[in-house]
Amino acid sequence: MPSNVLELTQTLVAMPSPSSVSNAEISDYLAAHLQQHGFDVERLAYDDNGVEKVSIVARIGPNGDGERGGLGLFSHSDTVPGNPGEWAPYTPTVADGRLIGRGSCDMKGPLAATVVAAAAVDARRLRRPLFVVITADEEVGYGGAYQVARESTLLQGQWPAYGVVAEPTSLVPVYAHKGGARIYVTARGRAAHTSTDQGVSANFLIAPFLAEMAEMATLFRRDPRFQNAEFDPPTNGFNMVIDDGGCKANVTAAKTVATVGFRTMPNDHRDEAMRLILGAAHKYGLETQEHTFGPFYTAPDSTLVKLALQVTGIAKAETVPFGTEALVYQEYIPEQVILGPGSIAQAHTIGEWIDLAQLESAVGVYTRLIERLCGG
Repeated sequence: MPSNVLELTQTLVAMPSPSSVSNAEISDYLAAHLQQHGFDVERLAYDDNGVEKVSIVARIGPNGDGERGGLGLFSHSDTVPGNPGEWAPYTPTVADGRLIGRGSCDMKGPLAATVVAAAAVDARRLRRPLFVVITADEEVGYGGAYQVARESTLLQGQWPAYGVVAEPTSLVPVYAHKGGARIYVTARGRAAHTSTDQGVSANFLIAPFLAEMAEMATLFRRDPRFQNAEFDPPTNGFNMVIDDGGCKANVTAAKTVATVGFRTMPNDHRDEAMRLILGAAHKYGLETQEHTFGPFYTAPDSTLVKLALQVTGIAKAETVPFGTEALVYQEYIPEQVILGPGSIAQAHTIGEWIDLAQLESAVGVYTRLIERLCGG
């Protein structure tokens, strides 16, 4: 099996694993790789509408005596679609100091860097356990991460005290990211041909609510109560999309759904924002459903963030507006940091790439974190 980070990343990129298909091949390959290097490996699978999705949890080092300790390196093996009609996404190509291919940046390159660093560990020197967790379906709802959190016997025995989520951050330590809220607002009318004038348009029923949301967008953009200056941008990204089922112009819409969303942040008065949105919907007799998940946050002066700054040589940790699996694990791990090679600007793009020098540097960063937190 490949022994350096470039070769391993190339191998992983060449294994197509968009979230729409099974990732069993790549998961089993990585499981065998880690077992070869002395890790105990747990395979967690679930059925996704007839498609097997697989996550792995690997551990090496002492089991511990109930005391929290050790480090977990977290990543995912699925990618966004490859779009093979527009480029060769699964043919890894090296050019101009870059590795090009789907997932090279998000996040098979970072994943490979964690595995190479972990595989080089001398288990005899470890004083605290090291975990490597590689999940399914991060790109479509964190299904693998939630299963790992619920069902992993290796982790239930002793979650690590520290966690690194290896999403691409250009190797800048990130201590926080935004969460999200979705409110589904439904108006129900009655379909009829407009020539009869017997219909009730759901679009007209929902229109007053939409007008209030336009005003609310201005409120959220201007009022600092709904913002957090730690983030760039500090605003909550309030947005709305509307679906009337593609109703024809000569038919009254029977059902219209407005999906209203915003990104949650610490101290952002999100409960008040939710009350304003729901209150407007209920005032007009509209149906509502809601789904909210909070932000990820580790104190910027925490032990792990300070250590991440030391091993990377970066002066100051940052925040990011996009989400990661860190929010799934924060209930179990006292301190986490998001830290990986590659830039989010290259993720999910046609021609996705990762800088080779940064990919190599990441192995050293993870190795130093392992040495400091596990004694390896």
